[in-house]
Amino acid sequence: MNTLLPLLPLDADISRRALFRYGILTTAAMMLGEKTGFALPAASPAPRAKAEAVIQIWLWGGPCHIDTFDPKPDAGRDYTGPLNEAIPTNVDGIRLIKLLPNLAKQADKFSLIRSMTHGNNGHETAAYMVQSGHPDGERLVYPSMGAVVSLLKGYDAGYKGLLPPYIVLTEAQGRFSEAGFLGPRYKPFATGGDPARTPFAVEGIVAEGISPEHQKLRRDLLGQLDTLGKRFEGDPQFAEYRKSGDAAYDMILGDGAEVFNLAKESDDLRNSYGRNTFGQSCLAARRLVERGAKYVTINYKGWDTHKNHFPTMNRKLPELDQGIATLLQDLSEHGLLGSTIVWCEGEFGRTPRVQWEAPWNGGRGHYGKVFSALVAGGGFQGGQVVGSSDASGEEVADRPVYPWDLTASMFELLGIDPDATFPRTDDESVRLTPKITGAIKSGGRLKEIM
Repeated sequence: MNTLLPLLPLDADISRRALFRYGILTTAAMMLGEKTGFALPAASPAPRAKAEAVIQIWLWGGPCHIDTFDPKPDAGRDYTGPLNEAIPTNVDGIRLIKLLPNLAKQADKFSLIRSMTHGNNGHETAAYMVQSGHPDGERLVYPSMGAVVSLLKGYDAGYKGLLPPYIVLTEAQGRFSEAGFLGPRYKPFATGGDPARTPFAVEGIVAEGISPEHQKLRRDLLGQLDTLGKRFEGDPQFAEYRKSGDAAYDMILGDGAEVFNLAKESDDLRNSYGRNTFGQSCLAARRLVERGAKYVTINYKGWDTHKNHFPTMNRKLPELDQGIATLLQDLSEHGLLGSTIVWCEGEFGRTPRVQWEAPWNGGRGHYGKVFSALVAGGGFQGGQVVGSSDASGEEVADRPVYPWDLTASMFELLGIDPDATFPRTDDESVRLTPKITGAIKSGGRLKEIM
């Protein structure tokens, strides 16, 4: 077997609190022709792209499938607890839990996968499997789908956007290395801040308490103090670095700051999304893909409900419902839904049988046997259900879908060959998605909704 060519170190890191520095280094690398060690694959022709971007809604901690997208109202109290009512949607035959009434009105825009499975109950490993589309235990730490899109649709593919191609609202997931063996250049830019506040203080771009005018004065002062730059005024390399600095300031004082200025949107629209961190993150995500970002993750925490499960669901499900439903409608009205994949999922589901006993007192544990995902846009059909679980939501009953089946389907819609190997390697085993052989099971790509 051929050996893998040298890759960037796994333990390399980048400060996402220094976007100014990031902008300078990235732009300088582009201008000076610096190589990253990766080149685009020269494999078989890629499929025709239907999607240009992905908005991933990551339900950090793992939501309960039967309390969201796969309700089982007849399973009995030991399974449903007080959430024992399902409501019809605008698509015949599809029902959702009663706390998702806005999504019920948008069911023609999305499809549900009710037979996701990987069998792993550990947060870190399950998150890695779902996000990377690779099983655990391989010899390499594979990058997340966002990092792969950043590689193949980002700078190395001629991306010219001012903002980084891979962005997380508002903090990185933290369960795994998003960049894997690709290295720190392909980590997401995590915005920090809270989009529900004004201003949305994005780390490295928008500084709370400092006006744009004050920022410009600071820049002017820095220019006056730059005696070294003046000394080498005619030096070509210093000229290139100056261009890089100008590009970084454009990010801070120009379009980079404006894209995060949610006050540009009407109060009615902001209220429709919900005046909370998740709802306003959904609005920010729409603005980011509108400006050319390739992959935006909304890291929506709080779904690890071992205790206080039902009170938490009564609080979080209305936020989830309002945010996603408005996002789908807003993307559609802006003509972006057809070119933007919306993907909502956590690392696993939760135990269908409620854990009434102490110390859980009505909680749900981790459950990787069967869980659900929502997909929309970017070439995915709406108004469909893929697969099913049994009457209690404990087993896959029909059409299992593994994480790599879903990521391969999304790669195909993005015009990326899922069977290609990673760039800069002669090792045919280092593939974007794993080869289905031996212990690696597959239900196949989601052709029924593509």
